[in-house]
Amino acid sequence: MIIYTHPACLLHDPGPEHPERPARLEVVLETLRSHHAEADWREAPIVKLGDLRRVHDEALVREVLEADVSGYRMLDPDTVMCPASRAAALRAAGAGVAAVDAVMNGEDKTAFCAVRPPGHHATSAAAMGFCLFNNIAVAAAYACDKHGLERVAVIDFDVHHGNGTQAIFYNDPRVAYFSTHESGIYPHSGAPYERGVGNMFNALLPPGSGGFRFQNTWADDLLPALEDFKPQLVLVSAGFDAHMRDPLADLMLETEDFGWITRQLRDIANRHAGGRLISMLEGGYDLEALRDCAKVHVDALR
Repeated sequence: MIIYTHPACLLHDPGPEHPERPARLEVVLETLRSHHAEADWREAPIVKLGDLRRVHDEALVREVLEADVSGYRMLDPDTVMCPASRAAALRAAGAGVAAVDAVMNGEDKTAFCAVRPPGHHATSAAAMGFCLFNNIAVAAAYACDKHGLERVAVIDFDVHHGNGTQAIFYNDPRVAYFSTHESGIYPHSGAPYERGVGNMFNALLPPGSGGFRFQNTWADDLLPALEDFKPQLVLVSAGFDAHMRDPLADLMLETEDFGWITRQLRDIANRHAGGRLISMLEGGYDLEALRDCAKVHVDALR
């Protein structure tokens, strides 16, 4: 297994009291280095501008990369840049591209990208929801265009709907998007009727839902659709904020629920994609829960 990360991702600082803080990545790296020291640890490269432009408008690329940031710069009420944010965003997106090359070239079957800022809310035109660039979308588009894949699956179990990922691929049948997310919270998208060109699969979980409903929803609805899609590559937006301890939402998942879903996805990758599975860190804002969930997730990937 390959683990991608970079020190630049620790320097992105949205400000005091912001939930998407550097300590999130610190606890993930601490537990992975303790339990997976033998993994193939690699430095996340800087993403190429052409790879960003596959999914992002030139205006957004310029806004993130060329704007003068001398203190804190707010892109929206939740999304803040500091002088170090540019480098972090370039490395976070670059990790996904490097991971695609590595698994497609047979260097390993699985990779985990321990990076931040997260990405799944960023649309083609806008940074939002703590996200600057859409890391998983950059990776998916790269896999299709550079490696000629016709069926790339993005699985998103973050508690918030990945509105940016859905919007980017809404009319692109090469990429199918599968998501469970809490109903009634940010970003207020991801209804089951949002189907794209038949490639969008959304399931809402009411507040208070626990592991029983989460697992049954995946087992009964989303995993069969993923099987039918027969993905050539499985990409995971690994957000752990559906955990019962998380302060930003109201689902009641336990740590082992994330191990369960990861094993299901690994099995599907083995059946259809030659085992090729890449996971990228998204949300998760309680440090203890994030640490534990990242461990069981990576354990299951291995």
